[in-house]
Amino acid sequence: MIGSLTGTLAAKQPPWLMLDVGGVGYELEAPMSTFYELPDVGSQLTLVTHLVVREDAQLLYGFLSNAERVLFRALIKVSGIGARIGLAVLSSMSVRGFHQCVQNRDLASLVRIPGVGKKTAERLLVELADRLDEDSLNGSNDSVPTGQPASEAESALIALGYRPAEVSRMLSSLDTAGLSTEALIREALRQVHAG
Repeated sequence: MIGSLTGTLAAKQPPWLMLDVGGVGYELEAPMSTFYELPDVGSQLTLVTHLVVREDAQLLYGFLSNAERVLFRALIKVSGIGARIGLAVLSSMSVRGFHQCVQNRDLASLVRIPGVGKKTAERLLVELADRLDEDSLNGSNDSVPTGQPASEAESALIALGYRPAEVSRMLSSLDTAGLSTEALIREALRQVHAG
């Protein structure tokens, strides 16, 4: 799994961008919220990523903040919601704005998002009401250490069923310097079971 990429921004044309990492150009699709904050072409950039592997394609999505990626992953887990709608949501409102829509059951704001009809908006409100919490959406997830081992450990712990906010707390309390992905996962799990 590719958890993050650091390289030179080689090209950007919404919704696509290319990041040159050691001579390899990675094409990523990103929401407009990320595009608005991108530096100039030729600048160094780090993006957290989400990789989707299908029979006919491998698609890489890039985000400037971990909170955006957490929301994107929560959205695409909702039945009938794919990456296109996930990107549309992030392009139309902030992570905080979406969180408030879910808290306030604001159907009207959700149906204004391109591709989101009334039934889809209702499904988002119902299915995400229990999944989204303050820690995972307010950007505190950005305190998770960056770097490939930390990103991979974060993804693995989420895949094991831990909530993104729990994973953030688990990893942010560890001294991650020099630890491998496996060691980070072991330490995080040991900390949970010791507590």
